[in-house]
Amino acid sequence: MHADPRGPAPTLGAALAAAAAADTGRGLRFLDRHERETRVDWPDVYARARRAAGGMLARGVRPGDTVGIVLPTGPAFFDAFFGAVLAGAVPVPLYPPVRLGRLTEYHARTAAMMTAARVRLLLTDARTWRILGEAVALARPPLGAVDIADVTGEPHHAAVSGDALAFVQFSSGTTVAPKPVALQHRAVIANASAILGLIAPGDEDQAGVSWLPLYHDMGLVGAVFVALLRAGDLTLLGPEVFIGRPGLWLRALGRTGAHISPAPNFAYALCVDRVTDAEMDGVDLSRWRYALNGAEPVSPATLRRFVDRFAAWGLRPDALTPVYGLAEASLAVTFSALDEPFRTTRFDRAALAEGRAVPAADGVELVSVGTPLPGMAVDVPEGRVGPVKVSGPSLFAGYLHQPERTAEAMVDGWLDTGDLGFLHEGELYLTGRAKDVVILRGQNHAPHEIEQAVDAVEGVRTGCAAAVAWRAEGAEEEGLVVFVEVKADAPEGPTPLAERCSTAILTATGLDPALVVLLAPGTLPRTSSGKIRRGEALRRWLAGELLPPDQVTAWRLAGALAKGTLAHWKARLGG
Repeated sequence: MHADPRGPAPTLGAALAAAAAADTGRGLRFLDRHERETRVDWPDVYARARRAAGGMLARGVRPGDTVGIVLPTGPAFFDAFFGAVLAGAVPVPLYPPVRLGRLTEYHARTAAMMTAARVRLLLTDARTWRILGEAVALARPPLGAVDIADVTGEPHHAAVSGDALAFVQFSSGTTVAPKPVALQHRAVIANASAILGLIAPGDEDQAGVSWLPLYHDMGLVGAVFVALLRAGDLTLLGPEVFIGRPGLWLRALGRTGAHISPAPNFAYALCVDRVTDAEMDGVDLSRWRYALNGAEPVSPATLRRFVDRFAAWGLRPDALTPVYGLAEASLAVTFSALDEPFRTTRFDRAALAEGRAVPAADGVELVSVGTPLPGMAVDVPEGRVGPVKVSGPSLFAGYLHQPERTAEAMVDGWLDTGDLGFLHEGELYLTGRAKDVVILRGQNHAPHEIEQAVDAVEGVRTGCAAAVAWRAEGAEEEGLVVFVEVKADAPEGPTPLAERCSTAILTATGLDPALVVLLAPGTLPRTSSGKIRRGEALRRWLAGELLPPDQVTAWRLAGALAKGTLAHWKARLGG
């Protein structure tokens, strides 16, 4: 017996109750780094959440209150999240502290997010609380911060309408401060239902696997809510488990025979680079039908490398499915064709820089992210690069308590995504974020194309580069500045590595960087979902906050910068 995706429940609470009543014997499975499993079936998820809801009400939470959640992937997260939903409150998932070396930054950002969402109560656990104290002191939630283990009471399930807020998720904040995206129950149900209608239109069992953070739309909406509406199985790994041992993701897919698993582009590249044949022993990926790739620019080279690397273990070439979405649309906006190989097209590089999409056999290769989901619409020029605007039932209710920002983003029912792209033969191609575009000599260049050019350079960390345009003091024009993180065990000295990065960029894009700086691993600032914050990287570099440690000091300056600037950088770097 399965929950019927053709008639979805109007709220997350109703969907959870329906999944529990269906009693399919399925639910959430949690794997640790040793591949040990903890199972919580949907009836248990519901029962635990009802008790947590009662505990929140006893602590003073009222319908409509925002409840912050800082918890790792595990049963307790769902106690807190669905408990808040069943209490009639609005959960606000926030990311746990993972970089102990950057706690000051973490505390400031977490406190700012709690303040922006006007969090009334913060739920965490004893282990996280020991690190979280400063953020809580800065934000001062009125009902305090408590261990979710202590939040229990009489079972409760508040009835709310589909127009009520379901939860608040923060946008990635790659170019600006993160914004609290307020999503209604009807919006997230509509989005998860549309995804489910594509990947599981019949009664076939569809299990999923995800290591994505539960504070991120791709992990929560694309994995958890899709499984919830189906009352199906979902196997979860913590993101820190995946980063430490990416092979566990693929092993979990083989172990469970899962059909669907989403991930950003860097995850596929990381698997190619780090998963060994020994880890893949006995793994069968033949049932993985939908390897969704989204949340960041999709690299055609990465897709091909991934297919080539894991074909021996049954990976289907047509499984790789580029997609596009954003927090303000709940999650998904477009899907590329299912059960078909991903589609790419080459476009003339010079024409793209001028805003025209002209196919060319020797041009830059871009990946199609497909066509809109049922009910969604995309407004973007055919054959010309322009703003990508979307509309449909999954759009957010606005930025919580920020009407001015909401009015800037939403005009006449259309959301300006901040992304740039174009239509070609009816399919969407993306060229980058409007605020991240690298403008050199009046020409627009996509930063991710520049950054991906160094991925193949030995000694460079895949997906760990940031390209920006900057006019140095005394320079006549903007120069290309590229920050690159290097591996701790890079096989050669930093100076030749910097030169090889520059050569790779010039060969791939025709652009000669004015400045290449090599940085230690983990140096570049990132959003909560792992995207590099390019503008912030430049700001920190100019402020002297991104100076690499002594072992990584290589830099390269080209003639595009003024001679006075050359002296400035030599002085800064001790050259």
